[in-house]
Amino acid sequence: MTSSAHAHVHAGESGTASVAERRSHRKLLAAGLIGSSIEWYDFFLYGTAAALVFPDVFFPDASALTGTLLSFSTFWAGFVARPLGGLVAGHFGDKYGRKPTVVTCLVAMAVATFLIGCLPSADAVGVLAPILLVLLRFVQGIAAGGQWGGIALLLTESADAKRRGFAGTFGQTSVPVAVIIANLVFTGVGTAVSSDAFLTWGWRIPFLLSAVMFPVVLYIQNRVEDTPDFRRLQQAAARKTAATVVRAPLAEAVRRNWRTILLGCGTLSATNSLFYVSITGLLSYGTKTLDMNRNALLTVTLLSAALMTAVLPTAGWLSDRFGRRTLIVVGGLGVAAWGFPYFALVGTASAPLVFVAVAVGFLFQGLTYGPMAAYLGELFAPNVRYSSASLAYQLSAIVVSGGTPILMTAVIAETGTTTLVAAYIALMGLVTSASAWFLPETNPAEVRRDPDALPGAHLYR
Repeated sequence: MTSSAHAHVHAGESGTASVAERRSHRKLLAAGLIGSSIEWYDFFLYGTAAALVFPDVFFPDASALTGTLLSFSTFWAGFVARPLGGLVAGHFGDKYGRKPTVVTCLVAMAVATFLIGCLPSADAVGVLAPILLVLLRFVQGIAAGGQWGGIALLLTESADAKRRGFAGTFGQTSVPVAVIIANLVFTGVGTAVSSDAFLTWGWRIPFLLSAVMFPVVLYIQNRVEDTPDFRRLQQAAARKTAATVVRAPLAEAVRRNWRTILLGCGTLSATNSLFYVSITGLLSYGTKTLDMNRNALLTVTLLSAALMTAVLPTAGWLSDRFGRRTLIVVGGLGVAAWGFPYFALVGTASAPLVFVAVAVGFLFQGLTYGPMAAYLGELFAPNVRYSSASLAYQLSAIVVSGGTPILMTAVIAETGTTTLVAAYIALMGLVTSASAWFLPETNPAEVRRDPDALPGAHLYR
């Protein structure tokens, strides 16, 4: 993109917003937080069920270990699908708009999750039950893969240029909010009904509750406009100026940004590995190997996630004032240093010490994840931003996120120790820090000092 074209795309963006615009943006932040929270609730709910319920419901004839491994394999199917969702949504989001793509993804997630709650068990229909489960999990993955980039860009591209880091955290904060909701619902239903009733029908209730997504979808469809950046791209396309919507955004993104995409993928390694150890792998390991109480572990995860809801907005706010890359590097080093202490504390089987392990881990993760919505978006030009940022984010999902619980379970079963898993977490923290180190700072000091400068603009002139 040329300098003049770039200036045209962002003309007036850093100007003072009117009261109506600020009010409208606050509504958008709320809609983004609520919609994304429900979307991630649907996605994470599967992980909780995969650890606690699905081995008995869908793989009743397998041994305890094999049933858990098979269940986590279906969990991984969602992450295999996420890059596909990111690719498809990125193409349409860069070509036709952020909002319609987000709406489509939210609807797909709600329908797939609701249908999981309606599935017959393996005792009723045999092998057809896990097959249908995998298919619906795949749809969940496609929806989640497309949703993140759209929500991130709706929030950051519509925000004041100097508050993009903070604005983007309303999508990022939906992750721990979703964990809290999923754990509260699972704990509530598990407490309200007997263990037999929970395995028979009670587990279905959290999935059926995904129907509450539809009012949020209607609000976004009817009350939220597409982002100023995309509207300006459409206007430029109509005038046939340089900064236009491209015909094949994905191909253009890969051709132009493949190195940045791979490094962006690497920046997510720390948070994606330790996060899924904490919300999924730990539930299985704690209940089956350490003989800890299921609700005690769910409570630990819930309280830690509550802490993370404060860390993420703070990290985004700090990135607006001190830069994005430094926070990511520090957070990655923190995860690397915490890998072995994390599992030492977990090994005590003491709920308070497990809480310390997870909470401190979530603190370091928050430093890397909080600025990520703004950071990944600012690394790429607007006309390939959805495709590039989604591809970076979702590649990490398939490489790191989905495989971590099954890797953790298999390694512990084979070695009888968590040492290699701790080493893996430490390595992922170092990958995050190294990846961020080799990427540019999108919000450097000279941009922060200039009231008219736009974060990331100097990277793609």
